[in-house]
Amino acid sequence: MEHEVPEQTRLRLDVAYDGSGFSGWAVQPGRRTVAGVLTEALATLLGAGRATGLTVAGRTDAGVHATGQVCHVDVPTEVWRRHAGSLLHRLARLLPSDVRVRAITEVPADFDARFSAIFRRYEYRVTDAPYGADPLRRHEVLAWPRPLDLAALNRAAAGLVGEHDFAAYCRRKEHATTVREVTRLDWRREPDGLLVATVQADAFCQAMVRSLVGAMLAAGDGRRPVDWPGGLLERRERASEVTVAPPHGLTLVEVGYPRDPAEYAERARQTRRLRLPATA
Repeated sequence: MEHEVPEQTRLRLDVAYDGSGFSGWAVQPGRRTVAGVLTEALATLLGAGRATGLTVAGRTDAGVHATGQVCHVDVPTEVWRRHAGSLLHRLARLLPSDVRVRAITEVPADFDARFSAIFRRYEYRVTDAPYGADPLRRHEVLAWPRPLDLAALNRAAAGLVGEHDFAAYCRRKEHATTVREVTRLDWRREPDGLLVATVQADAFCQAMVRSLVGAMLAAGDGRRPVDWPGGLLERRERASEVTVAPPHGLTLVEVGYPRDPAEYAERARQTRRLRLPATA
């Protein structure tokens, strides 16, 4: 007699974490990672192997933070029904203080935290105060040693908006495209003097956001012309002269999905299609 597969329920988890103590999101043997800590907590509360298929919207690097990360898991429906009312509270008690599950929501089976997403939004925080970063914010703010010009930063950012081949700003992976569409890229200076870059795109390749920030900072402090970051888009290989900004200034703040759940599957299908660089 064939073994009957139990009915599954897909759950969306909204997650926040301080990346300082993690070697990134993805599970790595012998290293503390967000996925590893979360998987262990779910196994403790639901039973080993009950939460399967953990999939994340954006695999953040070591030291990068998140306030709006999204992932999904599949759980036997019977197990979820037993724990639905208490799981969020029990996770809060079990998880370490540097990672929180902020919400757990039932979603359709064709929801995919990674491929159903229509955008990811990051913020990068920098201070150019002569005394450096405030001690209470040193884990999320980069201290920049030179004065930064807000207008120059935004002129540099303007040249990077749109769909381009960002090969100059990416760590290339075999058989993967470096074409991305940046839909928002701008800087603001907050009342306390802190500079915040907002970067939004359909997706990002590895180290892309921090590379963009590194190039814009060079333009913002006057070491490079404001059109230099945009000019690098003509390259088809990584630009070695671009300094990758440190990870601790970067936070994933939001992942967007179609408003209509009926569109999850179609969005996932579109995302999986390989985007190729335009041929001249």
